[in-house]
Amino acid sequence: MKILVTGGTVFASRYVTEYFLSKGHTVYTLNRGNNAQSEGAVLIKCDRHDLGDTLKKYSFDAVLDVTAYDRDDVKDLVEALGEFGTYIFVSSSAVYPETLPQPFNEAQECGANAIWGDYGVKKLSAEKYISENVRSSYIIRPPYLYGPMNNVYREAFVFECAEKDLPFYVPKDGKMGLQFLHIRDMCRFMELLLEKQPQERVYNVGNADTVDIETWVKLCYKVLGKTPELRYVSADVPQRSYFPFYDYDYVLNVAKQDALMPEKIPLYEGLCEAYAWYKDNKSAVRPKPLLEYISSNMQPTSPM
Repeated sequence: MKILVTGGTVFASRYVTEYFLSKGHTVYTLNRGNNAQSEGAVLIKCDRHDLGDTLKKYSFDAVLDVTAYDRDDVKDLVEALGEFGTYIFVSSSAVYPETLPQPFNEAQECGANAIWGDYGVKKLSAEKYISENVRSSYIIRPPYLYGPMNNVYREAFVFECAEKDLPFYVPKDGKMGLQFLHIRDMCRFMELLLEKQPQERVYNVGNADTVDIETWVKLCYKVLGKTPELRYVSADVPQRSYFPFYDYDYVLNVAKQDALMPEKIPLYEGLCEAYAWYKDNKSAVRPKPLLEYISSNMQPTSPM
């Protein structure tokens, strides 16, 4: 196939690019050319909001829109495309209001989420445009993505703490749930959508099982052959000042995804892959001042 991937230089879009290249497809990437490109990809150097007739001469079997943030991002691209087949949009679980009963399912009415703010609202506006204007399209809604090439300071933060043999500060009782999806599983699901062309158009994607914070941290340390000294932090300390996730416990119903793709990468195995990449690519990760906050504000306490 001839596949267009938006972005193609950072985490999800870069992994998508290299995944489909590895499958023998011709992959075009659409970006401004400011970052290193994946070897083998065909760069279309342009801003998605200033495409003119750049894309009219191309014909794509699939468009994988990994980077669109809002309606205008999608609209400007769709209107600039020539012939294309299937359009897959990577949306977000942030489109579900936090007030809905959980686990969230695709049939629930979406809207603003107080935790995510404009992010979910704008993703939803992109979804609406696609649903109304792109005939052959799919929308996927992942929870937290992880794995190789992840430049977001999540598992990388825990790996750094483990490497430095630091205690780990856990929010409250450590039982808040997290739901993940390995980036390769997202690519595999995209591949299945292109191959099978199912009738359903919107899919929650993710591991069926959630994991609590405490277990996730222990798995990250286990990757390095270590066991963390856990220290529990009271709710009056702002969670995002010392921990990489919001204080928001949610779960997606992924039954529709599982009907197409029942097997997913086990979390520990995926974290091993994530660390193998991280230890050789630390400069690619965007750090946050979590350790600085901990060093300045956390008083030593007895582990629980």
